[in-house]
Amino acid sequence: MMPGMTSPQDIGARIRSVREEQGWTQDQLAEAVGVSRSAVAQWETGRAGQVTGNLTRIAAVLGTGVEFLMYGRDSRAGNQAFKGDELAMLRLYRECVPDDRQLLLRMARRLVKAASKG
Repeated sequence: MMPGMTSPQDIGARIRSVREEQGWTQDQLAEAVGVSRSAVAQWETGRAGQVTGNLTRIAAVLGTGVEFLMYGRDSRAGNQAFKGDELAMLRLYRECVPDDRQLLLRMARRLVKAASKG
């Protein structure tokens, strides 16, 4: 392995630590990313090659950066704490049924798109 590269075990350990910091179970992470719980367990133990294809979604769901999951550092603000309104949104999202979660995500994407058009 080349210097600076990260093993699947390292990536898995970071996924697990961020998931636990957020108070999420493997089941909750699996549901949010759209995979099985066994896939999450495999990522966290470094046994699954599929983790890299899902890293962007894993990072987004956990509120961290892909760079942090890959290398243990984040070029952005790092592993910043959530602000109160972000936590409130996350709690509300988690209380919704799956169909409503999808509706919230679509609405959020639409709002971001509208804001970026100015």
